[in-house]
Amino acid sequence: MLEIKKGLVRIILLVNCVLVAVTSSADVTIKSDVVYGHKDGMALVYDVLMPDSANGAAILFMMSGGWYSSWAPPETRARQFKDMLDAGFTLIPVYHGSAPRYHVPDAYSDVSRAVRHVKLNAVSYGVDVNRIGVTGGSAGGHLSLMLGLDSDTGKNDERDAVMQVDNSVAAVVAYFPPVAFREEESLPVGIVNNVAEEELLSRFPALDYDPELVPTVSPILFVDANDPPTLLIHGDEDPLVDVSHSYAIKEKFEKEGVESELIVIPGGKHGFGGEDAARANKARLEWFQKFLLD
Repeated sequence: MLEIKKGLVRIILLVNCVLVAVTSSADVTIKSDVVYGHKDGMALVYDVLMPDSANGAAILFMMSGGWYSSWAPPETRARQFKDMLDAGFTLIPVYHGSAPRYHVPDAYSDVSRAVRHVKLNAVSYGVDVNRIGVTGGSAGGHLSLMLGLDSDTGKNDERDAVMQVDNSVAAVVAYFPPVAFREEESLPVGIVNNVAEEELLSRFPALDYDPELVPTVSPILFVDANDPPTLLIHGDEDPLVDVSHSYAIKEKFEKEGVESELIVIPGGKHGFGGEDAARANKARLEWFQKFLLD
């Protein structure tokens, strides 16, 4: 079906029995609701925003706050990520199984699969599998770090073709990410937690999961010399995720010789606005240009 309205072209494609909406404008082509997996009968999706001047590199944005994954129209995301699209990056907002139904390990499993799916389909997106970055803030920053630090070369014993693909990424930018969830890991490295556990579980039900799984989703436990270049951006007055989280993992990166940088925003809270947001987003763009394009 082809419908033309004032320069906007909408094409509905039947791909592998899945309907994918493709929208083209003068600047960006959008493939919306690409299904990368299923969970409890529900589809897991991402969008692909492809600029006309695509440079062959892609940035996956973890759509996660408190491990809630809230959908928005891809046109809204295109405006949100305009700086990276204008620079030629293909942007891929990734949605995961959301709190309160799903928990942190579920979210990480989902986005890990998303990376594999993107790589499996990279040719159709005009993306080089060796030039993929990930970014996000708070829970999205946590998931970005996990993707960067806990990669594998694929699981050849899996019948699922997606799971046979590696899930490594080439660069990470994480805004105010939690890097450890238990005192056992937090205290020895000087991480300060300002919010009591009871309050955290009340506000963020995704944190209420089997304690034995905590080490499997704690980024600070996965740092090694093979990790990709990682930029951390954190406010020094963050009342939710104390800046000590970023200081602690930055120290680990330095010990392992990982290319990394920590930008601390004076007076920055949990989320940036105005000049702080502009500074952070400029640094993010420059990081990806340096490590995905050079």
